[in-house]
Amino acid sequence: MSAVDELRSLILAGQYAPGDRLGEVELAEVLGVSRTPVREALRRLEAEGLVELVANKGARVVAYPGRDLETIFELRARVEGLAARQAALTASPDDVARLHEVAVDLRDHAERGELDAVYRLNSEFHQSLVRLGGSPLLGQSISSLIHSSVLLRTYGSFDEDAMRRSVNHHLEIAAAVRAGDPEWAEAVMRAHLFSARASLLGPRYQERTT
Repeated sequence: MSAVDELRSLILAGQYAPGDRLGEVELAEVLGVSRTPVREALRRLEAEGLVELVANKGARVVAYPGRDLETIFELRARVEGLAARQAALTASPDDVARLHEVAVDLRDHAERGELDAVYRLNSEFHQSLVRLGGSPLLGQSISSLIHSSVLLRTYGSFDEDAMRRSVNHHLEIAAAVRAGDPEWAEAVMRAHLFSARASLLGPRYQERTT
């Protein structure tokens, strides 16, 4: 496993919590590499949104306030629900077949606990729905909302039941698109994102203090 993959896994597993400082010397010892691969790993993870590099202060794990994450998931549910609705109206048989194939591959990798592959296939699935919807504006809106760090942390927070729900949602969305049923596709996409929100943030309250 490369330094960037190992450090990413440690962050997602909670070894380094949001706000924790990431010292190059300490990381080099933990990862068993020199400081050069550590610097490269930190730059990669900064691009993914998992790490923040601060001038004269080094690196730290990015922390998103709970209220911001609530807003991100609420907006995503609305916008991606619309993308799923439009995909159900426009997808060709070949499009549907590929969407179903991605959902099945995602399920198989999830069952083997291969999180990196699950993340990649999840991104492909959601991007395919946006493309099938045929709206560049939708694509731009979703890209601004789906930061990779949020997606990675979401999967990192899944227990076995949450992962199973997520996998089944992808399969059901593909089935709704195959059926050409926009209401079904939109409803499952919204449920999918609200389920992910619950896994990441826990129980919802009238007011959050973070």
